[in-house]
Amino acid sequence: MALNAKTAPNYVPKRINGKFAPGWSGNPGGSLEATRRSFNKDFLLALAADFKKHGAAAIEKVRKTQPAAYMKICALLVPREMQIEHSSTIKQMSDEQIEQAIIAVRVLMERRMIDVTPTTSSGESPKSGS
Repeated sequence: MALNAKTAPNYVPKRINGKFAPGWSGNPGGSLEATRRSFNKDFLLALAADFKKHGAAAIEKVRKTQPAAYMKICALLVPREMQIEHSSTIKQMSDEQIEQAIIAVRVLMERRMIDVTPTTSSGESPKSGS
């Protein structure tokens, strides 16, 4: 008489009355999503540990040796679309407030012009030839 799985002394049925026996899974590979989550978690933890050790040096090396790749990485980190809300604050301002804002802008522009005006070696602004 030949031995088969059902007559072997160590045989434990996977299903008992249509249900899985204790210790037997209906999906021995596990959930695909759970496997992916577990892999992602392990990968990101390993990546974070490696980055703590070598991240700054790696970034510096890429910046020096491959500036195009460095800039691409920087660009990928910036959001593609920025949410800009338009508010009509100028319409809500009084004439007096608008005039004060114009004066403030003019003062800022004058300061900027002074900051960018070339100076001579003595520190004075060069005079025009009139």
